[in-house]
Amino acid sequence: MLFGYFTKKDWAYVALCTACIVFQVYLDLKIPEFMNEITYAVQTGTGSELVARDGYRMLSCALLSLAASVGAGFFAAKFSASFVRTLRQRMFAKVQELSSQDISEISAASLVTRSTNDPYQLQNFFGRSVQILVKSPILAVWAVLKMSGAEWQWTAITVVGVLIIAATIASVMWCVMKLFRRIQWLKDDVNREVRENLTGSKVVRAYNAQEYRLSKFDEASSALLDNNVRIFSRMAPMAGISSTVINVMTIGIYWTGALIITGVSDQDDKFHLFSDMVVFSSYALQVMSAFMMLTGIIRGFPSAKVAYGRMTDVIERERGVPEGDFDGDTGIGGTVEFRNVTFTYPGRRTPALEGISFKIERGQTLAVLGSTGSGKSTLVKLILRQYDPDSGQILVDGKDVREYTRRALYSRLGYVPQTPVIFTGSVEYNVNFGETAPYRTREDVWRALEIAQADGFVRNLPEGLDAELSQYGRNVSGGQKQRITIARAVCKDPETLLLDDSFSALDFKTDKALRQALRERMGGTTKVVVAQRVGTVMDADLIIVLDDGKAVGTGTHDDLMRDCILYRDTARAQMEEGRCRPEARPGPASRGPRTSGRPCTRSCATWGSTSCTSSPGWSCRSCRPRRSCWRLGSWRR
Repeated sequence: MLFGYFTKKDWAYVALCTACIVFQVYLDLKIPEFMNEITYAVQTGTGSELVARDGYRMLSCALLSLAASVGAGFFAAKFSASFVRTLRQRMFAKVQELSSQDISEISAASLVTRSTNDPYQLQNFFGRSVQILVKSPILAVWAVLKMSGAEWQWTAITVVGVLIIAATIASVMWCVMKLFRRIQWLKDDVNREVRENLTGSKVVRAYNAQEYRLSKFDEASSALLDNNVRIFSRMAPMAGISSTVINVMTIGIYWTGALIITGVSDQDDKFHLFSDMVVFSSYALQVMSAFMMLTGIIRGFPSAKVAYGRMTDVIERERGVPEGDFDGDTGIGGTVEFRNVTFTYPGRRTPALEGISFKIERGQTLAVLGSTGSGKSTLVKLILRQYDPDSGQILVDGKDVREYTRRALYSRLGYVPQTPVIFTGSVEYNVNFGETAPYRTREDVWRALEIAQADGFVRNLPEGLDAELSQYGRNVSGGQKQRITIARAVCKDPETLLLDDSFSALDFKTDKALRQALRERMGGTTKVVVAQRVGTVMDADLIIVLDDGKAVGTGTHDDLMRDCILYRDTARAQMEEGRCRPEARPGPASRGPRTSGRPCTRSCATWGSTSCTSSPGWSCRSCRPRRSCWRLGSWRR
């Protein structure tokens, strides 16, 4: 799986790094051979010329080994950076494809950690480990071959030392592996607390909750600290044990060597045995250093393994909402239809939408009204195919959304989310956004801003369209952010425009002007408007009233005022206070019951009508408690 992410450039870096390491090991193992000759020459007094010659050779080998080591480190660093860059890019691209369901399951805080800290862990690990992984086995095997033929006592001591170090490493790693696995998840918790504190800083200060938030962060940070302390405390003995084993092994080699040498009578054999002992101890240290280098890898391996697993979990994740394969033209533009759609969010038992059916044609406006939690935004998410329904069909341009490719579906839709999303950059960049940007001009941007009623404040900015917007649009107001996001969708000129409660921060005058501009200048665009204000939706061709995921009313404004109690009550709650009053207070004579043939003379100040009908259950003769304005629904006595 790991090699599957290697590019040709990565393989080239690995090959060059390996070549440098092989050359370095050859030079490092050549140095003890010169030491053997120098030691023998010193003992026998054969001459200083050989000592000087071999000394210069040793120095040359050391300098060349240094150059090879630098080259190996350079290519290892290039490889680690390139490899992690590939992983990071593939993960970022995958996140763009994930549905809302997938992102909810992983969590945004975890995705941030997997995109920042996890790649950093991997890059550090591979930068150090590539050299060690290549060098350690080559060095160990080559050194063992050089040591072959030496006294068996020395070999036995070396083998025992290697086994002790290997057992120590294995036992320590077994103890701390679970703790290493927890590190990244605990970092997710710390990242979540930091993220929530930054995004909610105004609320935290407004409620004087700094101490509480600090305690929450301290709790997550302390858990991470305790976990790391336990890891380091359990791994601390490993370095001491390894160092002790190396020292004892060296003493053992020299002690047994002294015994062997004293048992030899021939002086020349003693010189050779002493030289072999010095060389063998050097090779033994090379073998032990190879294992010590592996110890450094093993320390970082658990964290790197977890980081790699978390990144590849995202990269190789199957989409919860699989993609279709249709990307052509249906021949029908701008239609949206729901056929008995029912949907339940993962992990919940109660459906968010149940049995929803409607159809709107090109250029028509569908309005979705309902209380908080009634399923309005869920309906838009299903059109965008962020989720798939449990049953029923959702058709865009006459074809089921499950058959479209993502690009083909989204190219037909313009989406304005409930919470405005502003990217760091200019106004023009935020409006002329996405794959259609190369085909739009500044005139198109101004047209979109005019329709969204945002051209006025943009023209007043010193830089106009080139004015920079900060992250999350913190340097503009909530209403201005909403209008910029609406202009973004308008500039795309989609077949269907989805407005998910996008007028909530607009004043009534701007709301009315924007709806009028959409109706007059985008008459051929189908519009799906989610709102909570009756005034926003009353001109729609079709209004759906949702309550607990069910459609309790469907029709035009007049139909719903007559037939839907919830819609009528919503209208009364929103507009009767100070909006629909009689032009003059009725006198005492007008407070009594009216006769059936006598017209009502009170007028609705908002709608300018003198006609009235009775509320359900009241006749015109007995409308003493309340009379209804035919357009709005009610007015007080």
